[in-house]
Order: sequence, then structure tokens, then C-alpha cells
Amino acid sequence: MLSYLISLIAGAFHLLLGLGTPGKFPPPLTAAEEHAAFLAMREGDSDARERLILHNLRLVAHIVRKYYGTAKNAEDLVSIGTIGLVKATDTFNPTNGARFATYAAKCIQNEILMHFRAQKKLSAEISINETIDVDRDGNPLTYIDVIATEDNVEEEVDKAIKTSRVRRLVETVLDAREREIITLRYGLSGAAPHTQREVAAMLGISRSYVSRIEKSALATLKSYC
Repeated sequence: MLSYLISLIAGAFHLLLGLGTPGKFPPPLTAAEEHAAFLAMREGDSDARERLILHNLRLVAHIVRKYYGTAKNAEDLVSIGTIGLVKATDTFNPTNGARFATYAAKCIQNEILMHFRAQKKLSAEISINETIDVDRDGNPLTYIDVIATEDNVEEEVDKAIKTSRVRRLVETVLDAREREIITLRYGLSGAAPHTQREVAAMLGISRSYVSRIEKSALATLKSYC
């Protein structure tokens, strides 16, 4: 089962890193779906386990592309990071109140760091400035680079996943006017966010009307989160 998953995931990440886009991956599970899948997995449901892994592939992609994307062995790091994801899925306790994305991000990072350590056959003491890899342009990747990413990677991943969920909800649960105002207010189109007054001027409506629609839309989004 594990070899099958690794093969499937490696093929999928090849698309992401070289040929495709993150849109080719299954979207993140909702909190309720994720919790239910973990409970089912604990009862021996192997399909639930596979679902949890597949729907969190973009988590490994985010880490590898953001922190190691230019490394010459990026594809190897994808496979190694995936092993960390599998381990995280098998050891996560859904009743402890922590987010799985936070826990899994740490496991993925640890797996990659362990790989670097094994590669170098570390002695008892090493320099944090020692080169552990070189990217395609010849720029060195040092231990301090890896360590420095560990402090905020969970926050970055969590933010990316939340943003993805919000975008999906905006497109599916809001009406056209609500979607337009939320997109402009919070810069979901990739542009800078605008004030209510700026949005009102752009759409030719009053600021108070923008405020009412925004509040209603945010309440709708909150009910789905």
C-alpha cells in the first residue's frame, strides 16, 4: 500500500514541479471531512488514510516549491517530503486540538532535514553554514537556510490553505454582487485590496451599501468555515 501511494504521489508531484499546476491536486478537505477521515482511519479504513494523504499533497508541494524549489534534487525532496506526510497521517491525533496542516508541515520539514543529515553523514559537530546542496545556478543551500524556515513554515502553509478554502467558498456560496465586493475588498483577484469607499466609487454605489453587502457575505463565509 505504501509503495503504491509513493508511486502515485511521485507522479503527481512531477506534474506540479515540472509540467502542471497545483490545480491538478485534490482540494484540501474541510475541517469536518478531515476529522471524519481520521476517525475512519483509526477504525481501519485504508481508503480514508489514502484520502487524507492525497488531499494534503499540496502541503508537500508548498514546502518544496517555496523552500527547496531551486535545489538540484527538488524531485527527490518531493518523495522524501511525501514520506513525512505519510508518517504525519499515521501518527496524528485528531483529538488533541492541533491542526493537521501544522503537524504535517513539521513532519515534512523534519523528514527533509533528516535526509540532509544522512547525506552528509554528520559528525557530532558541524557548522550551520556548511553547504548541504547547490541549486541549478550554483548557489549554496546551507543548514542555516533550512533551520531558518522551520520557525514560520507552519504559519505560511496554514495561511496558504486557508486562502485556498476562502477562494473556493467565495466562488461557490456567494452571489455575483457579494463575490465582486469581497474580491475587490480583500484583493482576491491578485490586485491590492481596496477600502469600502474605493469599492463604492468603482461600482457606483454607496459606501454604506458596500458595508452591508460585505458584512452579509462575511457572515455567509463564516458559516461554512
